[in-house]
Amino acid sequence: MESSEQFLPVSRPSISEEDINAVATVLRSGWITTGPVNAELEQHFCETVGSQYAVALSSATAGMHLLLHTLDIGPGDEVITPSMTWVSTVNLIVMTGAKPIFVDVERNTLMTSARLIEPLINARTRLIVPVHFAGAALDLNPLRALAEQYSLPLVEDAAHAIGTSYRGDPIGRRGTAIFSMHPIKNITTGEGGMFCTDDEHLAERIRRLKFHGLGVDAFDRKTHGRAPQAEVLEPGFKYNLPDMNAALGIGQLSRLKAMNQRRTDLAVTYRQLLAEVDEVTPLGFPDYPFKHAWHLFIIRLDIEKACMSRDDFMTALKQRGIGTGLHFRAVHTQKYYREQMPALAGSLPNTEWNSERICSLPLFPDMDDADAHRVVTAIKSILKENKR
Repeated sequence: MESSEQFLPVSRPSISEEDINAVATVLRSGWITTGPVNAELEQHFCETVGSQYAVALSSATAGMHLLLHTLDIGPGDEVITPSMTWVSTVNLIVMTGAKPIFVDVERNTLMTSARLIEPLINARTRLIVPVHFAGAALDLNPLRALAEQYSLPLVEDAAHAIGTSYRGDPIGRRGTAIFSMHPIKNITTGEGGMFCTDDEHLAERIRRLKFHGLGVDAFDRKTHGRAPQAEVLEPGFKYNLPDMNAALGIGQLSRLKAMNQRRTDLAVTYRQLLAEVDEVTPLGFPDYPFKHAWHLFIIRLDIEKACMSRDDFMTALKQRGIGTGLHFRAVHTQKYYREQMPALAGSLPNTEWNSERICSLPLFPDMDDADAHRVVTAIKSILKENKR
């Protein structure tokens, strides 16, 4: 059944005329790469999440790459992280020559825990990278205690967590967290990431490495240009964020609270409407205090009750003009990792169970309630028709 209604994507960035004008102002300024607007975005980010230091980057993936490089992680080392994550972190670990050690997740939250991580720690472990998922927060206190006990760095993958709080503290206020500002995230810079930390030395190193290893930033904040004495202190990369992108991010960040509230309202509507659909179960909530940013609205399809696979379910929604997402197909089940690590099959039961059943429904600030009703009506129709 093909839909005649306008296609509803799984996500769409909310771009205002003010955002567009801010980018146009940068384009007219004569300074479009990393400059004063980039510095302003970093300052606003610090104020928003409460971090001491923030370094804007071309992507969250860039932040993870710089972190692994800074920690000198390589052959013989192990990094503990979930398989229920985007592939970038695992790809980077492998490309350093280190070994990813996959930890399972809790079945109803898709987040890992100190309880699951501790048995995996050994003398080769160099780093723990847990993932805040879909806008919910990890249980950080036990994770921080575990990292301290074993003298290991703990770096939060906060790609889903702009606006998330844990026990009253915004994610990013303590420790080190890497955020994403990709177009599907709660705020966007087109492409971009933010490395937040309370470690001054780490922040300085990330800032230096992001731009060729120069001893000053790409934009010298005192001279408003490239200082002539800038020299390479160590070989670096090219991961700086241009002012064109940063200008978009400043406007987005100013509307974060309102946009996240709209996401929350839509999530509440979805949960109410789906309560009567036996074949579909949304993710559960952790049992500790946190504030959800609702980056994603993820459901699990009961493939036995529905008598159809998750992939067929997504295809049927697409035929009705509704986009969906898969966040995520577990990394260890993907072709390269299946072939390189065949022994992992079946070793992460909660991850694998969810990987076969999860589906992300449309969720973005410019949706209205009628869109959510349309999605759930389509779900009910698909499930009813499939059982005829």
